[in-house]
Amino acid sequence: MHKPIFLKGGNLIDGNGFILKSAGIIIDGERISQVGPLSELTIPKDVEVIDTSEYTLMPGLIDAHMHLFGVTSLNLAVAFLEPNEVLLGRALTDLPKLINAGFTSVRDVGSPVTIYIKQLIQEGLYQGPRIKTAYKMLTQTAGHGDLHMLPLEFNKNRVCDGVDDCRKAAREQFRSGADFIKICSTGGVLSEKDDPRFSQFTIDEIKAIVYEAEAVGSFVASHAQGTQGIKNALIAGVKTIEHGIFIDDEGIELMLKRDAILVPTLSIVHRLITEGKNHGVPEFGLRKSKKVYEIHQINMRKAYEAGVQMAIGSDFVGCSPVPHGENALELDLFVNDLGFSPMEAIVASTKTAAKAMDMEDEIGTIEVGKYADILVVSGNPAENIKVLLDTNNIKKVFVGGKLLKDI
Repeated sequence: MHKPIFLKGGNLIDGNGFILKSAGIIIDGERISQVGPLSELTIPKDVEVIDTSEYTLMPGLIDAHMHLFGVTSLNLAVAFLEPNEVLLGRALTDLPKLINAGFTSVRDVGSPVTIYIKQLIQEGLYQGPRIKTAYKMLTQTAGHGDLHMLPLEFNKNRVCDGVDDCRKAAREQFRSGADFIKICSTGGVLSEKDDPRFSQFTIDEIKAIVYEAEAVGSFVASHAQGTQGIKNALIAGVKTIEHGIFIDDEGIELMLKRDAILVPTLSIVHRLITEGKNHGVPEFGLRKSKKVYEIHQINMRKAYEAGVQMAIGSDFVGCSPVPHGENALELDLFVNDLGFSPMEAIVASTKTAAKAMDMEDEIGTIEVGKYADILVVSGNPAENIKVLLDTNNIKKVFVGGKLLKDI
């Protein structure tokens, strides 16, 4: 029989945007059984007490856009030629890095190996964050996910064209164990021959994919950078827009109308610009990154000021200059580049990111009945978001009530 755990004292950031002083949390098994002021808790007799009076308690961080890929370079043409077994082995070493940084849940938006990593964690063979994965990204021929520089047979994504093929491709991902579907409705930065502004997939193709996802209680996330491709995805019923670089006023209104979530992924472009040249990033990727970064910031600020829901997502893949373990950079960029308050950035990385994972009833806030995904942090990130960038400040990490980091 497990003992209940009592996290006693400290300031509690609940994930809803509030702070409670002199708070406590009681963990019973995987879930939170009590939370509130110390004076109002009923303490079980046989309980393990952990004094957290000098610390901040908060929900585990969530990276709502990342890749557990196991690559050694952002030159994806090289990465796609490596065996999946090698990619899997490398990606497994990223799990403790994510836990060390306080990330208790991640949404993998495309990787040929993450469905197997998730299974290994569920079997108890490895410890790591809670995972939702899209498995293979869906892309049209010559789309962002179709690596144009390689023969088609080497592609680790799923190329599909036409309504029937798109429908089948979506079904294939769920058959293989995907939790949701990731599509590309525009071009991108790290693909060679397309442009971020180009629209990809027709609205009817996207609608077919959304239908298949919703039919099994799931959803679709869209890599969408160009103006029309963003709107096409929203019209077709996509739940989350990834990147959103060239979103316009009409796109912002559509997001608000459809209760969609925007995941800007500022971190990867920031790192491409500042460090990419030293880490083998192809010249076309560097050129396109520099071209879009300023407009990306401007449009994300417009979306934020309009009230669009925004979630934290780093788009890190596990190699330099975008290694896992440094994913909290996105929170810092939300504050410094977009004008979020530290508390708003925390909500974006917990409550809103949980909604982007379609798990808002289970994680993202410190509430009775939710999974005990909890951080014990030195310092107050609601006053200084940079506290979360230093992993030494992350003293304890619980995932489903299990203590996976303790320093």
